[in-house]
Amino acid sequence: MKRIILLLVIALTGTLPAVKAQNVAVKSNLLADALLNVNIGAEIGLAPKWTFETNGQFNGWTLSHDRVWKHWALQPELRYWLCDRFGGHFFGAHVHGGQFNIGGISNSINMLGTHFSRLSDTRYQGWFVGGGLSYGYAWVIDRRWNLEAEIGIGYSYTRYDRFRCAGCGKKVETDKPHHYIGPTKAAVNLVYLF
Repeated sequence: MKRIILLLVIALTGTLPAVKAQNVAVKSNLLADALLNVNIGAEIGLAPKWTFETNGQFNGWTLSHDRVWKHWALQPELRYWLCDRFGGHFFGAHVHGGQFNIGGISNSINMLGTHFSRLSDTRYQGWFVGGGLSYGYAWVIDRRWNLEAEIGIGYSYTRYDRFRCAGCGKKVETDKPHHYIGPTKAAVNLVYLF
């Protein structure tokens, strides 16, 4: 958690001297909130049609029945707005990285060469980096509030150790690579503008 806060402060500190009214937004991803991922984002206006956003999320919970869903992630993004910033259509280019420890999550999802269904019987622990492109739309609710939806696709490179079960320590694979192509961002953000 300390790493997430430190990285978010460092990312924002370099841009704060240029901050003026209506150039800054803070946000929370309601989809991540629904999955119990503590998250916060900030967006800063760079030019009339350009903004820089960064968001981070953390989940440190151990769930019942030997289910593990722990991770931290950062995802900075450069956005181009088709009209004025903080309203309407936008396109983005993002990078992401983080660490994870996940397993014992029953599902049957197999998508684009990634078998999420393996999380049912094993635990994976490792790190990831990658990037992608996104599209979104921001609805202006009033002077200070927006609702924003965004979807992104891209690539992630992962290195992980695999364990026999979610609750045990018997390692069955070490330092394995994995390449993922598919959705890398999904957000429904509640946004407050300063």
